[in-house]
Amino acid sequence: MATGLSLHIGLNTVDPARYDGWDGRLLACENDARDMAALAKDAGFSDTVLLTADGTVDNVTAELREAAKRLHSGDALLLTYSGHGGQVPDETGGDEEPDALDETLVLYDREFLDDELNRELARFAEGVRILALLDCCHSGTGIEVRDVLTPEALREQFGTEDRDAIETVSRLMPVDRQGAIYQRDKGFYQELQRELGRRGNGRGAADAVLISACQDNQLAADGRVNGKFTGTLLDVWDKGAFRGGHRAFHRAIVGRMPPSQSPNLHVSGHPAEAFLTQRPFTV
Repeated sequence: MATGLSLHIGLNTVDPARYDGWDGRLLACENDARDMAALAKDAGFSDTVLLTADGTVDNVTAELREAAKRLHSGDALLLTYSGHGGQVPDETGGDEEPDALDETLVLYDREFLDDELNRELARFAEGVRILALLDCCHSGTGIEVRDVLTPEALREQFGTEDRDAIETVSRLMPVDRQGAIYQRDKGFYQELQRELGRRGNGRGAADAVLISACQDNQLAADGRVNGKFTGTLLDVWDKGAFRGGHRAFHRAIVGRMPPSQSPNLHVSGHPAEAFLTQRPFTV
């Protein structure tokens, strides 16, 4: 019998001492993590939940490495993240980012590079079915992120620029804050990027299916109970009534989202086609 492990990360704040006084306050990310853990448990996964202060780089890395030790071909990993997304420049040329930027998960103590996440997922045995669901902003590819954050862009995407209205609160780490913290920690991130580029992982991109909250040039909205993406996903799943495969699941979610936030389906590496056609959350 296959084994299913799941890891759910939800950060309503980050450590202001590590982010120059910014706490990144959001409302619904811990709820997202709890609700996705409940979904996973109902589907037969063992679940681990890291909320806010526990959502550190060391904790996330340790949980993924422990899961990689336990899972074998035919087993399943479900990874969900709800929180801020950010970017740092890739000035080392360690990978082939078309926009010369590494996307990041804004964890409690520092930003976690997409290359770091790929390295951890690539540790899993070949044949492990990996599904990642990221409810955060992934801005950048093909567009200057500063353009996204203008009042005009906020009006276009969310219908308002009133930052006190919950519908306008995005899960993007503010660009000015990203720039200041990157300059402060530039040496650390450049050495990390060089190390990741030197070491690689022997298999290239991890074999995984990603369904993310939005396209690279869009923002992901927070909410009062769930993030817009997670809430829509839960509605589509309908407590297990959904019966299609991953592509159909993605299309159904997109069909219920506003044009300003279009979830993306990305296939990394070479997961089995049978996994893509399989019903989501199948152990």
